[in-house]
Amino acid sequence: MFFLAAFVAGLIVYSTFRVLAGCLYTVSPDQRAVVTSFGAAQIMPGTRQAADAGNPSLSDDEVQRYEYPQVQVIRPGGPYFKMPWQTVHKVTVATQAVDLSWDPSKYQETIEAVTKDNLTTGVNGQIRYRISESNLYPFLFGVTSPLEHVMGYFVSVLRERIANFVDPKGQSLLEATELETGDGDGKADAASSSAVELSEGVSINDLRKNLPLLNQYMEEQCRNTTARYGIELDAALITEIDPPAEVDRALSAINSTRNQVAADISTARADSEQQITMSARAVEIATNNAQAEVAPLQELAGTLASIKKEGGSACLQAYLRNARVPLFKRAGRFLIKTSSDKGANQ
Repeated sequence: MFFLAAFVAGLIVYSTFRVLAGCLYTVSPDQRAVVTSFGAAQIMPGTRQAADAGNPSLSDDEVQRYEYPQVQVIRPGGPYFKMPWQTVHKVTVATQAVDLSWDPSKYQETIEAVTKDNLTTGVNGQIRYRISESNLYPFLFGVTSPLEHVMGYFVSVLRERIANFVDPKGQSLLEATELETGDGDGKADAASSSAVELSEGVSINDLRKNLPLLNQYMEEQCRNTTARYGIELDAALITEIDPPAEVDRALSAINSTRNQVAADISTARADSEQQITMSARAVEIATNNAQAEVAPLQELAGTLASIKKEGGSACLQAYLRNARVPLFKRAGRFLIKTSSDKGANQ
């Protein structure tokens, strides 16, 4: 009888300490906790918070649909005590990264998407996210797997964007071409130049050139995940867009040919501009030479006119006679026109 009483007493003491030990818990600095009693979380009184009424990315219908309550959050520290019928839900609020191909339902190395050219391409990258401390209710109790929902939403938006992506530079060139066509001969060259650049538009090339723009678009479109799932998207880092191998080889050949053509066009433009510059310089030099030859004659004409005006014809004849003297000294022989020559000419 004594042994039975001692066994029961020991069992009670063990159960008591075991239960008490299980009722103590701590929360690390990168964690937040929510305590539920029989599955119900403690709701903050008078703070039935709208999901994110000030978020411009949410429509009025979504604001009403995702109106979640604000739960009481246990801050880092401890040890805390809970009753045996209570459950502690801990979540990590530090920024985390997950591959874009992550999917708990299947294994995949890349995300497949169809471009505007009907080419199937593979997309890889990461997204950085953190759990919203101020909106833990939808993360813990809204859906079964909120991160899986966020990834599905992100991939859907990404595929829609890739399927309709148009290079903004190409679009602006198209508008410029439409405006400039038919406005005059001077704008025809600019229109043809725009047409050449437009011919380089291939969806995969455009996507590769505009990865920062694509990442920015994804971040803007996924800002409402905080209100929907309690997960804040910190950044989208799409790093690879790779088509199938046979398509990649064809694109490489096309790009090489276009680069060669672009290099030839640039060389031809440089040569033509150099020729135009040299021609303009030659014209300028010829003009200066002509002006240099004309200037002394104009000065001499002005001098003769001034002599005749001030001294008359006699003074002008005397000046001419004196001016001939240095010429006679330099000439080897000269002819003098006499009065008989004048009569013979008549």
